[in-house]
Amino acid sequence: MKATARIAAATATLMTFASSAFASGGRVDHSGIVVWVFLGFCGMIVAAQLIPALLVMLGIVKGVMAPREEAAEETSK
Repeated sequence: MKATARIAAATATLMTFASSAFASGGRVDHSGIVVWVFLGFCGMIVAAQLIPALLVMLGIVKGVMAPREEAAEETSK
């Protein structure tokens, strides 16, 4: 019985803290078309910067994986 009372008290205490989370009835969004165009433009900038970054990373991987034999032959001549 004592454990049940503790669980009930803990549940009641936690529910008082959680009640403010349910106070909002819905999403209030007053963003117009200008805000969405701006966010789309920002997304295009990020996407445009990802393409060269991926190409540079691919070039680095190719450079690391390339065989080193050619460099050894040039230094021995």
